[in-house]
Amino acid sequence: MDSYIDPSPANFAAFKDLPRDEPIHMLNLLLYRDEAAYPQGHEHADKGWSGRRAYEEYGKTSGPIFRRVGGSIVWRGAFQTMVTGPDDKRWHDGFVAQYPNSGAFFEMIKDPDYQRAVVNRTAALVDSRLMRFKSGVAGEGF
Repeated sequence: MDSYIDPSPANFAAFKDLPRDEPIHMLNLLLYRDEAAYPQGHEHADKGWSGRRAYEEYGKTSGPIFRRVGGSIVWRGAFQTMVTGPDDKRWHDGFVAQYPNSGAFFEMIKDPDYQRAVVNRTAALVDSRLMRFKSGVAGEGF
């Protein structure tokens, strides 16, 4: 099984090449580890946390930075079943984060406090997806 936690250099370069002055939505799909995998010596390494608990710590420690740059969660849900897609692919949770622009996202990930917090995300996840979407008009039609 391929596992994705961080963007590849090519994917991150493509993200950086997109317009930076428009609102964006980031779809996050999360698959937690049974037990968080912290680096040896990390303050949480010996706590026996689940991946879900480590991700909660990531949310708690990165949340103030996310909000400061103008981010908000516009949708959140718990996975139930695959309707269209590979039968063997499952997720635990998903959410859509909205940023006022990609500059806000870059500001967040460059923040030293965020960089300390992201170790919790890495420890928490066995697999994930992060996809950028341009904001569109919501309504009744497809």
